[in-house]
Amino acid sequence: MIEPLATTLTFAALAAAVWALALIALNRPVDLCRPDSRALLGLLTLIELGLLVQAAAGIVNLFTAEREFEHLTFGAYLIGLPFVLPVATAWAMAERTRWGPGVLVIGAVAVPVMTLRLSQVWAGAA
Repeated sequence: MIEPLATTLTFAALAAAVWALALIALNRPVDLCRPDSRALLGLLTLIELGLLVQAAAGIVNLFTAEREFEHLTFGAYLIGLPFVLPVATAWAMAERTRWGPGVLVIGAVAVPVMTLRLSQVWAGAA
């Protein structure tokens, strides 16, 4: 687990959640024709790339670590975490009402929660 990357991903995901909340407040759906939506999707893409790097590093650590931690739980969080944002983004793009960004809020908040749990399992506090 790369702790500085996990911290960066946490803050970036929370920023994306606040951004999506602003879209809800402005009554705007996620629309690729709008520059604010494209910028939000760009931020989500960067977060996803970071999650994939974290997953790759975590898989290496999963098989090379010589310490006690819940391997199955760690692997499940590690594999599941990169799927959260793409599913939330696809759902938000399909939902053409103002609540499409609401799905992004939930997905973006799930990233820090799952990252925190991943860190706890890695530390051996399963």
